[in-house]
Amino acid sequence: MAIEIKETFQVHSPIETVWRFVMDPQSVVTCMPGASLDEVVDAQNFLGTVKVKVGAITTSYKGKVQFTNVDEQAYALQMVADGRETGGGMAKGTMSSRLRSLADGQTEVVAEASVDLTGRIMQVGRGMIQGVAHQLFQQFAARMKERLETAQAATASGSSGSLPPPATESDPIRVLPLVLNVFWSAIVSFFRRLFGRSAEPK
Repeated sequence: MAIEIKETFQVHSPIETVWRFVMDPQSVVTCMPGASLDEVVDAQNFLGTVKVKVGAITTSYKGKVQFTNVDEQAYALQMVADGRETGGGMAKGTMSSRLRSLADGQTEVVAEASVDLTGRIMQVGRGMIQGVAHQLFQQFAARMKERLETAQAATASGSSGSLPPPATESDPIRVLPLVLNVFWSAIVSFFRRLFGRSAEPK
């Protein structure tokens, strides 16, 4: 089952700083829920693990990520990923990221991905997985913003400006709370649309 993702967010940090961050897998992985970096093969190839917890069952995907196109002038990056689940499922995908400098000193980050998933995780259905993917990206964006903006604030105050230390251990992605969150958001959205229609003049 193929899942399409497109997300955009802004960071209060110069584009050169954000670019260095997204090009550093050791920095990026600290912001990805449930992910860990196992090995840096070379400047374009990396091995890693993503842990997923569904109820009382924890599974993991082990795989590789490869940078397939890096355009430093355009601040654009393309990559492919391939992972296998311990229970037999798999995940394959492509992702592109591009940065844009904004007038107020912020940087806009646009990420697009297409991921093909198989295995037990797909039993919850496409709609839920799409919603969960959005929630996970929101977590990633929030962590990335926190690290970069903390460093930016330290630089502005005359401190070293180095990135704050990441957590020493990566907790598995807890799918059930995310699914419940997505389900609740869908209910709220439904009632908003319902009451919005009932309030329209007849």
